[in-house]
This record gives sequence, C-alpha cells and structure tokens, in this order.
Amino acid sequence: MATLGHQAAAQLLDFSQKLDINLLDTVVGSMYEGNGETQRIAQEVLTTLKEHPDAWTRVDTILEFSNNQQTKYYALQILEQVIKTRWKVLPRNQCEGIKKYIVSLIIKTSSDPETLEANKTYLNKLNMILVQVLKREWPKNWESFIPDIVGASKTNESLCQNNMIILKLLSEELFDFSSGQITQTKAKHLKDTMCSEFSAIFHLCQFVLENSQNPPLVNATLETLLRFLNWIPLGYIFETKLINTLIFKFLTVPMFRNVTLKCLTEIAGVTVSNYDDMFVNLFTQTMTQLEVMLPLQTDIKSAYAGGQDQEQNFIQNLALFLCTFLKEHGNLAETSGQVEVLRNALRYLVLISEVEEVEIFKICLEYWNTLASELYREVPFSGAATIFFGARRALYQEVLNKVRYIMISRMAKPEEVLVVETDNGEVVREFMKDTDSINLYKNMRETLVYLTHLDYADTERIMTVKLQNQVNGSEWSWKNLNTLCWAIGSISGAMHEEDEKRFLVTVIKDLLGLCEQKRGKDNKAIIASNIMYVVGQYPRFLRAHWKFLKTVVNKLFEFMHETHDGVQDMACDTFIKIALKCRRHFVTTQIGESCPFIEDILSSVSTIICDLQQQQVHTFYEAVGYMISAQVDTATQEALIEKYMMLPNQVWDDIISQASKNVDILKEIDVVKQLASILKTNVRACKALNHAYVMQLGRIYLDMLNVYKVMSENITAAIALNGEMVTNQPLIKAMRVVKKETLKLISDWISRTHDHAMVMENFIPPFLDAVLLDYQRTAVPSAREPEVLSAIATIVNKLEMHITSEVPKIFDAVFECTLAMINKDFEEYPDHRTNFFLLLQAVNNFCFPAFLSIPPAQFKLVLDSIIWAFKHTMRNVADTGLQILLKLLQNVEQFEHAAPSFYQTYLTDILQHVFSVVTDTSHTAGLSMHATILAYIFSLVESGRVNCQLGPTANNVLYIQEFTATLLRSAFPHLTDNQIKITVQGMFNLDQDIPAFKEHLRDFLVQIREYTGEDDSDLFLEEREKMLQAAQAEKRRIQLSVPGILNPHEVPEEMQD
Repeated sequence: MATLGHQAAAQLLDFSQKLDINLLDTVVGSMYEGNGETQRIAQEVLTTLKEHPDAWTRVDTILEFSNNQQTKYYALQILEQVIKTRWKVLPRNQCEGIKKYIVSLIIKTSSDPETLEANKTYLNKLNMILVQVLKREWPKNWESFIPDIVGASKTNESLCQNNMIILKLLSEELFDFSSGQITQTKAKHLKDTMCSEFSAIFHLCQFVLENSQNPPLVNATLETLLRFLNWIPLGYIFETKLINTLIFKFLTVPMFRNVTLKCLTEIAGVTVSNYDDMFVNLFTQTMTQLEVMLPLQTDIKSAYAGGQDQEQNFIQNLALFLCTFLKEHGNLAETSGQVEVLRNALRYLVLISEVEEVEIFKICLEYWNTLASELYREVPFSGAATIFFGARRALYQEVLNKVRYIMISRMAKPEEVLVVETDNGEVVREFMKDTDSINLYKNMRETLVYLTHLDYADTERIMTVKLQNQVNGSEWSWKNLNTLCWAIGSISGAMHEEDEKRFLVTVIKDLLGLCEQKRGKDNKAIIASNIMYVVGQYPRFLRAHWKFLKTVVNKLFEFMHETHDGVQDMACDTFIKIALKCRRHFVTTQIGESCPFIEDILSSVSTIICDLQQQQVHTFYEAVGYMISAQVDTATQEALIEKYMMLPNQVWDDIISQASKNVDILKEIDVVKQLASILKTNVRACKALNHAYVMQLGRIYLDMLNVYKVMSENITAAIALNGEMVTNQPLIKAMRVVKKETLKLISDWISRTHDHAMVMENFIPPFLDAVLLDYQRTAVPSAREPEVLSAIATIVNKLEMHITSEVPKIFDAVFECTLAMINKDFEEYPDHRTNFFLLLQAVNNFCFPAFLSIPPAQFKLVLDSIIWAFKHTMRNVADTGLQILLKLLQNVEQFEHAAPSFYQTYLTDILQHVFSVVTDTSHTAGLSMHATILAYIFSLVESGRVNCQLGPTANNVLYIQEFTATLLRSAFPHLTDNQIKITVQGMFNLDQDIPAFKEHLRDFLVQIREYTGEDDSDLFLEEREKMLQAAQAEKRRIQLSVPGILNPHEVPEEMQD
C-alpha cells in the first residue's frame, strides 16, 4: 500500500495531466472504509492534495464526474479552504468564476424536491460555502445578491426552500456569530446593508406564509423568520400582519406549532414601550388559542411524561414563551384589564412547574424567582406589613401559595460531598463547589426565601403539614424527609426571631419523635442526619439558647460513635459549622455552669474521637480550634492550647524519643503514617488558631525539621538503591506526605502571623537550612517537593522586603535546578512549574533589588524564564508570566542606574517575544495583558522615559517603529505596507488608552487570520469573562441586603450578631 500511496499521490498531484476520478474515489474510499496503515496513507494523500495551492482548480471536475458523496464532500472542503484563506489573493475573474459555479450548483441541486432531499448534507455544505463567499463579496462586489435570491425564489418552491436556508445561515453568520470573525467596521457595514435591503426578503417570507401549500417550504420559512426576529427593524413585526398570521394560521397546526411558538417567544422578548397594545393582543390571542389546544384541565405533568418528543418540546417552548412574556411585559397584562388571562397564564406555569424534567423546571424557576423578588422589593417587610397587602401581592397570592408548595416539595440537595483518594494514597472528602444541582439549590433557596418573606405563615403552614405527614406515615419516605428538611434548612434567617424559635421547636420535637417511633438502623440514621442538618442551619437560634446548644453538641458527640454510613461525617460537618458560628459561647462560662464548656470538651477528647476515622479527627480538631480562637485572654488561651494539643503531642514526643535512640524507626510505615496524621492535625489547628498557634509550633519546630531531613535522606537512599520507580511505593509516598505537610504547616502559619521580626529571627534560618539544601541535593527531580517553592513564595509575599537579603541564597538553591526541570517543554512537572513562577512573581513584587545584585548571567536566566512563562499554553502560568513581565518593566523604570543597560540589552527582545504570543492563536486569552504590556513599552519609548539610545539612530521612537514594522512584515508577508503602517502608527497613538489599544490590536489579529483562515471567535473570551464577574459581584451586593438570602454559613462574621 505504501508504494501505491506514493504513486497515487504523485498521480493526483500532477496538475499537468487529467485528474483520475476513479483513483481519487478509491483513495477517499480507503480513508473512510479502510483501516490502520491503509487509512493513514489515504489521509496523507488527501491532506497533501487539499493543501496544494492549485487543488481548487480540480473541484468542478470532481463534482461533475465523481459518483461518490464522500469525494464530493472532500471537493467542497477544498473549495471552502480557498475561500476562507486565499480569496483576497485570487485574480478577480477567478473569484467571479467560483461564485457563478457555486450558484449554478446550488440551483441545480435544489430545484427539484427529490434531489433536494437526497443531497441534504452536500447541499448544506454548498450553502455554507456560499455564505463564506458573501461575507467577502457582498455588498461591494455582489450588489444584486438580495434581489437575485428573492427573484429566483419566486420561480420554484423547492429552490425557494433552500434559499430560505441560505438567508437563515447569512443572518446567523452576521448577527449571531460575527464577533471576531470579521473586523468590527465590516460587521457593522454588512448588518446595515442587510437591514436596508430587508424589505424584499420580508415580502418573500410574507408571500410564502400567506400563499404556499408546501409544508417543508413553510417550515423552512418559519425557521428563517425565527433567526431574523432578533434584529429586523421593529416595523416589520408590529406594523404588518405577521403576528396575526403566526397566531391564527400556524400556532394551532401541530407540524408548525413549535417553531411558531419560538417566533412568538422571540417577539415577546422585545423590550420597547411604543407597541404596548400589540403586546397585549399578542398575549391574549396566543392564550385564547392555547386554551383550545391544551385545556387548563390537562394534567400537564402526566401528559409530558407520556408525550412524544414533539409534544415535550411544545411544553418546553410554552414555558419559555410564558416566562419571557411575563418577565418583560407582565405589568402590561396586570394593568390592561386582562387579569383573567394573566391568571390563566400563571396557572399554566404552575402546571408546567410540576413536570418531572429539570431543564423545564429551571425555566419556570427563573421566572418565579424574578416575580417573588420584585414583589418583595416593593414592600420589603414581612410580618407587620402583611395586613396592608399591596394590590399586586393580592393578585399573585393564590398562585404563589402553589409555587411555595412546589418549591418545598422539590427542594434540591444543598451540597455534594465526594470521598476521593489523592495521588499519595490519602483519603480526603471534597465539597463540590459548582455542580448543576448546587446551582439549582441556590436558586430554589433564594426563591423560597423571597416567598417566605411575602407570607411566612403560609411557608410555615405547608412545612408543618408536610412534617405531620411524615409523622403519621402518609408521606413517609427517605426522599420526602430529606427534601422537606433541606427546605426547612433553606429559609434560615427569613423569619422573625420569635417565629423562627416557635417553628424550630416544633420541627425538632417532631423529628425526635419520628426517630423514636421508626425501627431499623437505616431509618434512624437518615432521621439523625436530617436533625443535624436542620440544627446546623440555624446558628442564630443556637446562640440565643445555650441549653439547647449544649444538648445539640452532646448529641453530635453521641453520633460520632454511630458507625452507620455517613452519620459520623455529618456529625463532624455539623460540629464544625456550629463551632464557627457560636465559638464565643464555648469559651465563656454560661449561666448555670461552673466552667466554660470548652473545658468539658478538652477533658474528654480521647473518648469523643475514639471511633472517628483520621480525616474526621482532623475536622474535629479544627472545630475545637475555632472555639479556642475566641478566647481573648492570652494566658487562658495558652493553657487551653496546651491541653488541646496534649494527645497528638504525647504520640509525637514518643516517636521523637524512640527515633533519637534508633533513627531507623522512621522507616516503619505505621510510624510514618502516624507522623503524617499528627502533622495534619497541627495544620488544622493552625488554620483555626491563626497567630496564636505559635506556641505549639515553637514546641515541635526543630524536631519537625529534623524529621523532614531524615525523610529526605531515606527517600534519596531508596531511589539510589532501587531506582526512580520506588517513589510509587506506599512507604515512600507516606514519607513525602510528611514532608508536604511540614511545608504546608510552616507556610500556613507564616501567612497568618503578623510578627515579621520573630519569623525572620527564629523561624526562617532553620527553615532555609533544612529545606533549601535538601531541595538542591535531591538528585532525582521528581523527588523534589513542589511545595518548597510555594512555601518560599508565601514567605516572600508575607515578609516582603524584609527577606530581600536571603533571596540570592534562595535562588542559588532552587532557581537553576528547577528551571532545568521545566525548560524542556510546556507540560512536565506542572506543580513545580506553577509554583516556580509564583515564587518568581513574589520576589519580583517585593524584593526586586535582589535581582540587581545577582550576576548578569543569572539575571538573563531570570528574564528568559519569564519569557518562557508567558509562552506557556497552561493559562495560569502564561498569565503569571505576563504579570511578572509588566511589574518587572515598572520596577526597572524606578532604578535609574540599572535601567539603561536593561533597555539596551533586552527591550527589543522582549518586544519580539510579546508579539510572538500576541499573534499565536493559542494565547488569545491573554490579549488584555498583551495590550497593557505593549502599550507600556510604546509609551515608555514615546514619552522619552528610556534614557539611553536603543538603536543606531538617536531617535528611539523612529527606531522602535521601524523595528516593529520590520518584525510584522517578516512574520506576515501578505499584509500590505499600508496595513502595517496603520497598525504601528495606531499602537503609538493609542498607548495611553488601553481599551482602545486592545481593540486596535484585535482588529490587527482579525486581518492576519482572515488570510490564514483561522477562526477568531476566541478573541472576545476575556470580555465575556469580565461581564460575568461584574454580574456576579452585583448579585452578591443585592443578596447581602435581604435577610436569609445568604446561607447562614456564608454570612460574613461581622454581620452575625
């Protein structure tokens, strides 16, 4: 086959002889039907042919003579390639020839209904190619396109059907997907042209909809109209018979009802105030038709469950229509005397909200959320104000009672917890942050909180009745009980404190009663975890009722011995939630008690935790740590800490004293695992106690660093003896965990303390001695701990310039050996890579003078590594690299003695490297930073802040302009001199206005890519991310103002009491 491949390739690529269609068909056949080697060679031959600059001249022959659909499709790909990448450089007569050819092919294939049906894929590709040509030719070189296509459509229904598809594609390309594929000015020009010539298209659509009896054509026309509705001039929608035709002619026809309803939804989403009457008519007429098609007595939930795809889609489209209309124009329906119609619409929505399909439920939920929050904002007080009901609230009251019931019956699960095993064989629990079900819970919770504010008595009534039904057994099931308790937990903070107290006491009494009456471990465990969940959600109640709080905590300690699946986890999670929110109550002596409750806890730690697994013990320690952190008297607090750490310290001291007699004990896996667990307990204690942890750290610090050294020596020895594979053994993994936890503990504490002098004097010297030498000496790179780099980065970020004097020593130890690990490629050692650049960033931010005192060769390495960073495809590394570079340039400018030699040696190099990533498609996410850096360099040069001569001439501005122009010209020979001149000129003109500079840069990238035929939709990535962040921040601001909207565990500390 190999030789055949070469022969075939040679023959197909010889453009002097006639194309052998059969040979091409055979190669394409092997590509699709063949296997292994045959397929690979066929692929190679076809790719080579496709990339040949004259390949397109063969397209007409292939399409005319080949009988293989796949070969024809391949020919169209060649044609598309030429249009996307070389259209601008083809001679005009060839462009015209290609245009005529495509049009005649489309007409030939689509003029007859049978051919049209049989060649659908082929025709779709042809249509797409035509649209690609239009984006380049119309209107300038093809003024008559719209009149042509409209004229041709009137001659033949099947042709008309395909022309509708072409118009739909054109609309999508211009209005939905244009950003970044064509320059902004061009996109605007095409849109304006389309709008100005739209009347011919509209009349064609109208003509078809009023006169055609051909279902596929009508369907295609409605689909095309749907794409037009979001941009056409509004007169076409509201000042024609369009709405009437849609509602009265097509909505009731099963075949067209889905696309018609989508069109009506599109119209309902238009927000203008001068067509109010039309909107009211649209609403009432659609509703009238709807009541005939789907009477209000229908059980929509069952209908959906048993329905066909078409019918299910109809329900979903109906939900979208009602929610869109009511959200945008609900107030019109209220004020125009159409209250009954509005009520019916709301009834439909309630029925649809019961459908067991989460996507449909989300559509309805979004509307209920908007409605409830609007009604709440009109009169933001519950309780007293309920006597004076707003007229609007009265109107919606009946329906909101039903919605409340639905929210409580369908409440989603509050959080997902996964148990996972890490690379080092440790079992940890992870809380999932962003899953669909958590977002659903947040939205439902928010909606229920607003609904509770609107009528808390009704919420309480529904919950009480549902709880009664659990107790009397009529609704008893695990799922129902979970859902109800999640709902009860979700409204914490939304009732007045007195009401909340009365309600909670009932709930807990009922749940405890339920626990008594049910038999079986499983039942009891489910009820127990629900009791814990509800109690954990009401910290305000617990803080106000000490006796109850104490009972709850003792109950949690009981549950910590219950081995049923999940109960111990739930007990520890609830304990830490309560410890965080009620910490002060545990360290003060409460009425009727002889000492603070923390004393009782500390004296019985060993019995409380004896049945817990290791990670649960760590959670327990963190929780108790939060309590101790609330003790403000230093002496009392130190006594508590001593008692608190007594258990782990005993085991630690024991191991250390054995090791001092025989160091080999530190090679036993059980001992190593014990050490790791004790260190983890310390990490949690440090997290909870902050700076106060210092007394415990001081106690174990030097021993811990010695253990670190011993572990390192053991690992190194094992690798020397048995090779690198040994690092996968459990013992070696456990030793690495000890090292990692040591580094974590030290860097965590340093990031939490404020006593810089003490850290510098007492903690840094022994740390650097133990850790740096060990890192450098470790012969096998993969055995170096990446946490060493992140720990040092934390230290530099915390101590800032106080540690500048140590930087040369740090760099000697970690810089070159780490750089050697990561400068071969962009993938290996990802953790070392990320942390290395974080360390570099920290030093650059706070200890820049250290860079000036290292030898020039080492400084060049630093700069090379920064350039290496921003060339990464790992986005976090590239972003760090760009930030370091910008800060470095700003730092250099501050040091006048060092700046000139830096600029002369490196400035043009930096410029060249930055341009290389700017124009690389895998780096578009960094566009904003690229623009900022380039603008900074250009303004540096332009404003004369570069106090030395950069090039052979004295004029730096001219030199850099020339340099940039030459750079771009050699990289993109297809750009005209004028394009390059404008680009460079613009970069200097706009260097004070970064957003404009960025737009200018983006248009330049679009010009490059138009030639190379690459997709540019990614150029707008950043804007979209920014908009999302802004929306997020605004939402958070609103949430903070409504009681109960934030989960009690998300409320900032200072807003608690």
